[in-house]
Amino acid sequence: MTMSLMAALAILGGLILAGVVAHGAWSARRASPRQADALVDAGRVEPVLDGAPLSAVVEAAAVAELRSALPRKPSARLDPLIDAIAPITLEAPVSGELALTHLPPSRRAGTKPFLIEGLNAETGEWELPASGQRYGEFQAGVQMANRSGALNQIEFSEFVQKLQEFSEGVGGMVQVPDMIDVVARAREIDAFASEHDAQLAVTLRANGAAWSVGYLQQCAGRRGFVPGVLPGRLVLPSAEEAAPPVLVLAFDAQAALAEDPHIAAVRQVTLSLDVPQTPESAEPFPAWHDAARNLAADMDATMVDDQGRLITLHAFAAIGADLETLYRALESHDVTAGSTAARRLFN
Repeated sequence: MTMSLMAALAILGGLILAGVVAHGAWSARRASPRQADALVDAGRVEPVLDGAPLSAVVEAAAVAELRSALPRKPSARLDPLIDAIAPITLEAPVSGELALTHLPPSRRAGTKPFLIEGLNAETGEWELPASGQRYGEFQAGVQMANRSGALNQIEFSEFVQKLQEFSEGVGGMVQVPDMIDVVARAREIDAFASEHDAQLAVTLRANGAAWSVGYLQQCAGRRGFVPGVLPGRLVLPSAEEAAPPVLVLAFDAQAALAEDPHIAAVRQVTLSLDVPQTPESAEPFPAWHDAARNLAADMDATMVDDQGRLITLHAFAAIGADLETLYRALESHDVTAGSTAARRLFN
């Protein structure tokens, strides 16, 4: 009985001693600097986070931080009011050279223009892709309506196809807007544009002898008109640089191309004003009215409409009143006459 008690005490003492040693070792390890985990020598495995390699996670985070740090500026070319816009995200910035290589050869989908812009990784500005630059993302926009009508499903599909090919080429992912929604919006925009479009024209018809091209150019030149790009067109240029002309004086192109402009005969010309293309502040309607009256007097001509009916001063006054209403309607829909949106929509 005595021996059993002593053996039990000895075992208990050993357990206590082992516990003291283990506690001491644990305390020493806790107080020492943290050590790196042992790596596998062969076939070393990259650490993962949420199922993705750590390096990929770090790179994605760096790109996200870069995007958030960019002082984004709105696009000067794409307008959500009249464009269907599709963003293209990238895992990492790409060069302008790569983007240029994969741009579609045509910038039209049917009758609708579209373009692709890049967000410059240095300036934070949306711009057309250029060599020597890097871009953190892209966006593309297709115009939903113009004077050719509303964007239809076939044109939208063509746009998406070209956009997807570009996106694959630069290693991006495109977010395509819903086709049904885009086409519906396009029809609404087209309906508004059709109801608020205005292109005024008056025909000047010779009362007596026909005019030579040289005589016509001389008379129009006195009123500020200059030769246009196309034959048979004289234009009154805008004071705004690179803007469309305020007025266009058109006549027979064949006469304009004649070898001797002093022999070719012209019996009538058409003076036109494209209302949405010129700001109201430039007073294009008074310019149209004055040019018509002065040219008619200079060249001994009668002013008639497209049906051959005489245009009176009363008719000009009525047109002016209608234009006042039109200008206000365009303003209320953010397509003020002469603005970039108006010039694109009514084109």
